[in-house]
Amino acid sequence: MFTLLLIVMAGFVANRCGIFDATLEKKLSNAIIYMTCPLLIIGSVMGEDLPDRRLIPPLFIVSVITYLLLCLICWFLPRLFVRQRGERGIYSFMLMFANVGFIGYPVVASIFDSRAVFYAALLNMPNTFFVFLVGLPFVAGKQAKINIWHILYHPAMIACYIAIAIVAFRITDIPAVVSNPIVLVGNITVPGALLIIGSSMANIKFKKLLGTPPVYVMTFFRLLAIPTAMYLLFKAIGINSFVNQINTILIAMPVASYGTMFCLQQNRDTTSMVQGTVITTILSVITIPLITMLF
Repeated sequence: MFTLLLIVMAGFVANRCGIFDATLEKKLSNAIIYMTCPLLIIGSVMGEDLPDRRLIPPLFIVSVITYLLLCLICWFLPRLFVRQRGERGIYSFMLMFANVGFIGYPVVASIFDSRAVFYAALLNMPNTFFVFLVGLPFVAGKQAKINIWHILYHPAMIACYIAIAIVAFRITDIPAVVSNPIVLVGNITVPGALLIIGSSMANIKFKKLLGTPPVYVMTFFRLLAIPTAMYLLFKAIGINSFVNQINTILIAMPVASYGTMFCLQQNRDTTSMVQGTVITTILSVITIPLITMLF
């Protein structure tokens, strides 16, 4: 986590030195979301040593159960500590959706190995689906417009379909002239995403980073309480321990960066979302190693 934090700090310094700006952040974010991250997912199954295809069914089961439970939990929890009704949807989003694409994949690859990115991608498929199906209405309210087909054909989802096919049919003879460029470009995701996070932090005034009591309550649930509860639940019902560990790590990630983009898109005040994103990102440097050691 400290290694990853140093890359985040490099992005912060690059912004302050004028190397990074809002235009570069936006373009690089789009490149990561639509190109390098999907290639990272596909690249995780390139080679002769493929992930275990027997884990695909339990991964799907765990992922669907996880997000159905999170939907119920995160709809209810903000009613306990957020007084303003108009803000509860914002907190529901922060509690439910983690920054898997930008931070989750790099962390999973660091803790386990590159093949684990495939497992993480499968676990993240419902995240990609629910973030538009449920997350956008959390932020926007009833006026949110949802396009199911747009979700199903998102580049990250298409990459998952391709990766599942490669593993399911044990395709190991992909030529190096094809696999090497996919892996190389996919590897841009990790440093690129972390540099963007650091650069975006440099644009936020220090006072906005301090947060409010509800933000810190949300942070406790987001980084510690919810991951722990989900881990114990799946352990109790006998889910494969390796699948449970990866799922727990992904749930323990900081607030998803989609939240701020949704707020801007729907003309919502971004203050709470930005505070939650920044504070959970900073504190995750401590909580993710803690969760990893415990489970």
